[in-house]
Amino acid sequence: MIYPKNFEHKIGFKQIRQLLKDKCLSTLGEERVAEMSFSQKYEEINEKLNQVTEFVHIIREEDSFPDQFFFDVRPSLKRVRIEGMYLDEQELFDLRRSLETIRDIVRFLNRNEEEENTPYPSLKLLAGDIAVFPQLIGKIDGILNKYGKIKDNASAELARIRRELSNTMGSISRSLNQILRNAQSEGYVDKDVAPTLRDGRLVIPVAPGLKRKIKGIVHDESASGKTVFIEPAEVVEANNRIRELEGDERREIIRILTELSNILRPAIPEILQSYEFLAEIDFIRAKSFFAIQTGSLKPAIENNRLIDWTMAVHPLLQMSLAKHSKKVVPLDIELNRKQRILIISGPNAGGKSVCLKTVGLLQYMLQCGMLIPVHERSRSGIFSSIFIDIGDEQSIEDDLSTYSSHLTNMKMMMKHCNESSLILIDEFGGGTEPQIGGAIAEAVLKRFNEKQTFGVITTHYQNLKHFAEDHEGVVNGAMLYDRHLMQALFQLQIGNPGSSFAVEIARKIGLPEEVISDASEIVGSEYINADKYLQDIVRDKRYWEGKRQTIRQREKQMEETIARYQKEMEELQKSRKEIIRQAKEEAERMLQESNARIENTIRTIKEAQAEKEKTRMARQELNDFRTSLETIASKELEEKIARKMERLKEKQERKKNKKNAPRPEVPSTAVIAKPNSISVGEYVKIKGQASVGQVMEINGKNAIVVFGSIKTTVKTERLERTQTIPKTEGIAKSTFISTQTHDQMYEKKLSFKQDIDVRGMRGDEALQAVTYFIDDAILIGMDRVRILHGTGTGILRTLIREYLSTVQGIRHFSDEHVQFGGAGITIVDLE
Repeated sequence: MIYPKNFEHKIGFKQIRQLLKDKCLSTLGEERVAEMSFSQKYEEINEKLNQVTEFVHIIREEDSFPDQFFFDVRPSLKRVRIEGMYLDEQELFDLRRSLETIRDIVRFLNRNEEEENTPYPSLKLLAGDIAVFPQLIGKIDGILNKYGKIKDNASAELARIRRELSNTMGSISRSLNQILRNAQSEGYVDKDVAPTLRDGRLVIPVAPGLKRKIKGIVHDESASGKTVFIEPAEVVEANNRIRELEGDERREIIRILTELSNILRPAIPEILQSYEFLAEIDFIRAKSFFAIQTGSLKPAIENNRLIDWTMAVHPLLQMSLAKHSKKVVPLDIELNRKQRILIISGPNAGGKSVCLKTVGLLQYMLQCGMLIPVHERSRSGIFSSIFIDIGDEQSIEDDLSTYSSHLTNMKMMMKHCNESSLILIDEFGGGTEPQIGGAIAEAVLKRFNEKQTFGVITTHYQNLKHFAEDHEGVVNGAMLYDRHLMQALFQLQIGNPGSSFAVEIARKIGLPEEVISDASEIVGSEYINADKYLQDIVRDKRYWEGKRQTIRQREKQMEETIARYQKEMEELQKSRKEIIRQAKEEAERMLQESNARIENTIRTIKEAQAEKEKTRMARQELNDFRTSLETIASKELEEKIARKMERLKEKQERKKNKKNAPRPEVPSTAVIAKPNSISVGEYVKIKGQASVGQVMEINGKNAIVVFGSIKTTVKTERLERTQTIPKTEGIAKSTFISTQTHDQMYEKKLSFKQDIDVRGMRGDEALQAVTYFIDDAILIGMDRVRILHGTGTGILRTLIREYLSTVQGIRHFSDEHVQFGGAGITIVDLE
């Protein structure tokens, strides 16, 4: 039950309806807006709110929702139900496009039908059994073109008629042009004149004085009388034929449209049902756009009596203030079984009535299936009836004064309200002598409380404030006022009554001080002091409430900080374990490489046929090397872990401070390159090694040196000239390789990667990179390497393979397996 009849006008819901109508795409949705009504059913309200919530998500997240053609052709369909009636071309075109929209919407909502977790379950349920008529759309497409006109091939007879019509008009046009040219050459007609249409017939414009020069029928003359329009006798018959053919065309089109209307007539009930679905979608769409405009959402809905709103806003007031770049002060309010009736007191123009209207409007919107502008933490229940008494209800026609009208409303509320009702009363008890008015208001409030009714009541009466303090179920609330700035804060605070600030407001307005003093004496010092104490209580409560909020925020920040540090410590422990695991793996790999080196050294000694004592000494040296390597690996592991842990701590410290600490500047050390006079053809050796080679080529800082049968690229700074010339006769039975060379080769082998990527390089760059890569691979004894050059035009692949065919030490090269790159990668097998 909603009371009184003008309830929607009083809370501003009529304006909401108009705003919703403006957002509808057709009369389909506008009708639904007009029919929208207050509901008491929890399941129905919850489902409507879910539909709007899902559509808001569609608007924000989806780009392909079909909402382009919302046409209301229901009146036309209802007319066509009568035998012999038909839809004209425009009606049929609107029907086709709107049926297509219905089909596309149903298809959109039924996407991923096999999935249980559909993103729009409520809308999908709404579209569940809606017919989409693909065959009817196909039949309409068979007779209408994309512009909504009947196609030439809609029937064989229509095609014949239009073909003959076209031929006849072409013949008339040729005849007229010939007549016109003759008339122009004779001077009867101006050179720039062209044939025109009058009453559907092709005619020639002629000056009145020359109309006898052209034989034919005068059909019309211009408004000025300076031109007459003559139909030449030669084309009269042809124009008559055109008129006949146009009549035949109209009759054939009517026949086609009637035939199609007869086909769709049995499906009209189902089509009308589909249009009800389209109307509902238009209605939901309008509510969704309004929700987005006002920042509305669906609060948690409970099937009981409850209002627990945080940051609630009156949507109309919000839009009105937004035009002036102002914001509404949000409302926090809670009504539950322990505090069902809220008595709001405070100064005039302090926001009491706005608070009351906000509660009424938002609850009514919610139970009409609309989202409301509250915070997502808000909760709301369902009421079976809402009563309101607000404003001046004086009625001359009914011979009712303002107070009489209030009493009439109180009588209706007491008669019909119950524990599931919500009452909203502004200026409770006002309009009559204060003492008796306050007494009657208290008595009525007592009845409301006995009936367990929920409500919001505004008043200035002290006795109602005392009643709220003394009776369970009723609670005081105050609209806050800043005494220092002398202005309302428009904030509701529940728990204490508010002061009217009558004395302060009187002083602010400029009322004489002696008048204020007289009034204070009349009312008595006790009342003035009580009001002052009340103001002090409200002020102190505001202060301590602010302190409590600050402490809560600090506690929340501390909890978040502790949780963040705990998480960071867990991540630190995980990182430490991962670093240790990786270091152990690296150490194991280093030991395996060392074992391989030991075995290779022993094999070298055996091949050199060394003495047993030397063999024993070599083994001892290698065992010492292994022990030292393990020690070094262990130390390196510890140092590596320490360094990584230190970096992690520094990173966490930077995050905590939210600053980037300035990095210390590293002093640059100037490196002066020593002049190197090594030239092509000289014999050189690598520093610390005994093998002698000859310089074949110098490229910048690199030199290509041949050591026996091996060609390699070496930095020139690592070479030194030698007077020793290598012997070329015979092959030495054994070669001494220094420990330093072994270590360098071992280090190079550890860091060597078997793949090189030259994609995107120029040809000369790629060849140089591949040359160095192959040289290193041969030097350290790799068996197989891969060159990634890509497919592209094939030029890079050809250049590289031409080079590979000239290199000694390459056994074979070919394309990689197609599964791993095919012709874009070359596999090189080394000897």
